[in-house]
Amino acid sequence: MTKGPVRLEVSVSYALPRLGLPAAVSFRRWVGAALHGRIREADLAIRIVDSREGRSLNRHYRGKDYATNVLSFPAEMAEDIKLPKGVTMPLLGDLVICAPVVAREAREQKKPLAAHYAHLTVHGTLHLLGWNHEDDKEAEAMEQLERDILAEMGIADPYAQL
Repeated sequence: MTKGPVRLEVSVSYALPRLGLPAAVSFRRWVGAALHGRIREADLAIRIVDSREGRSLNRHYRGKDYATNVLSFPAEMAEDIKLPKGVTMPLLGDLVICAPVVAREAREQKKPLAAHYAHLTVHGTLHLLGWNHEDDKEAEAMEQLERDILAEMGIADPYAQL
C-alpha cells in the first residue's frame, strides 16, 4: 500500500455528444479512488464511445462481435522506448466505455447512471492494475475490492441483488 495522494493525469475524450454523460472530473475522481493506496502516480486515457465503436473495438481486440460496457487496455511499453512529449510514466493504459451499453445496463439493473459509470470506471482501472476475474476466487476478490472502493465514495454495492 502506498500512502499519500495519487499524482494522476487522466485524459477523457467523448466520441459522442456529452449530454447526460458524466463530466471528466467525475471520471478522474473515480479513477483516483480506484488507485488510492495502490499506486503513487499514473497517466491514463478514457474514451467514451458509441455502440458502433464499442462493437468494433470489442470485435478487434477480444473477438466478440458486440459492444461491451468497458474495455481495458493496459500499457505495454518496452523499458527503452522514448515517450512522446507530454507523456510521463507510469503510463497505466486506456479505458474505453460504451455509453449506450452503460445506459442500458443501468436501466435494466435499476441503478443510478452515475453509480454505474463509477463502478465500471473503477472496474476498468483495476484491470489496468492487473486485477482479473478469470476464476471464482479472482472474481470474488476483485468484486470485494470494487465494493470497498465504491462504498468509500458513498456508492451502493453494484453486485447487490435488487
